[in-house]
Amino acid sequence: MKDKLKSSTRCVHYGENRKEPYYSVITPIVNSAPYRFSSSKELLDFVTGKSSRTQPEYGRMGNPTVTSVQEKLARLEGGKNALLFASGMCAITTALFVLLKKGDHIVITNDSYRRTRDFVLNFLPKFGIKSTITKSTSSDIKKALRKTTKIIFSESPTNPYLHVLDLKAIADIGKQNNIITIIDSTLATPVNQKPLQYGIDLVIHSATKYLGGHNDLIAGVLIGSDKLVQPIAELLMTIGGICDPNTSYLIERGLKTLDLRVKRHNENGQKVAQFLEKHPKVLKVFYPGLKSHPDHKIAKRQMKGFGGLLSFLLQTDFKGAMKFIDSLTIPQIAPSFGGPESLIEQPALMSFMDIKKKERERIGVFDNLVRLSLGLEDSEDIIEDLKRGLEKL
Repeated sequence: MKDKLKSSTRCVHYGENRKEPYYSVITPIVNSAPYRFSSSKELLDFVTGKSSRTQPEYGRMGNPTVTSVQEKLARLEGGKNALLFASGMCAITTALFVLLKKGDHIVITNDSYRRTRDFVLNFLPKFGIKSTITKSTSSDIKKALRKTTKIIFSESPTNPYLHVLDLKAIADIGKQNNIITIIDSTLATPVNQKPLQYGIDLVIHSATKYLGGHNDLIAGVLIGSDKLVQPIAELLMTIGGICDPNTSYLIERGLKTLDLRVKRHNENGQKVAQFLEKHPKVLKVFYPGLKSHPDHKIAKRQMKGFGGLLSFLLQTDFKGAMKFIDSLTIPQIAPSFGGPESLIEQPALMSFMDIKKKERERIGVFDNLVRLSLGLEDSEDIIEDLKRGLEKL
């Protein structure tokens, strides 16, 4: 396939093998732990590199279904190599274990996923690795660098305030200082944004979200150059946080409709954000597709669409936000995003209730903050539902 193909065609066909066993149109699920050799000579040729065979002897080291999906993901993102993991967090932690050592320093932005920050702040110090948390701007990141900095890590867009980093600026900072740059691009997907094209070294996705797209799997993927990905692949084989063939099949099924789904998410996100911004009972909306968003110009320059996730502050208190959410009939109260169903949550209650109010507010999680993940429903139905809920405040 030539790279000049359009996004939807790439999503359907990249990584596909036209010579699948049994003439299958789709990639078969290969549920096998060991893989046999026809003779000791075939095994000898394989282990000495004289064989054209690519399938290793054991499933933890590779699986045909997983390999097919990895190839599709690498090509969609514009990378040379991709690795599937048991979860997005497994992808992040495994990569950081490989790329950091005692005495190293990592810069991470302050609105990266809470569990990622917890790992960097509370676990990596046990291995003598230091960190600095900073704001999601290239200038703040540059100020946080040390001589020992080895990694710059951020999400873009971030969650829940949808900050969009200037990816080229971040990549340039990395290259000028011999620092590896990693972007969690889960919220954007390869349809809306391709960080590698701007010079970012590694891209990570929680495949649980838009890539799988149906709220029915947990997985993660890391994409980049062979030089960076291969050492991570070797540790993955040892740690064992692999993605199984059944989950990989579900990811591939989701990827074939990714372009179509993301376009609907983009459409719903933009329409709902514009509605909420005009409503008198909404104090502020955070969505990069709005001109009022501080990173709108950056987002417009480097993204094809702005996604289906947005956050907003209600003109109410903690209980009022709960009442509003409970009054809705379409969004379901649940974490995560990227599926067909719209999901809604009050971050102070869903993910940060174990933290005292002052600390929550310090990190930007206010009692009246609501996060809305828009699904594939009709935007008019969602807006009418939100309108009824807001009228009850």
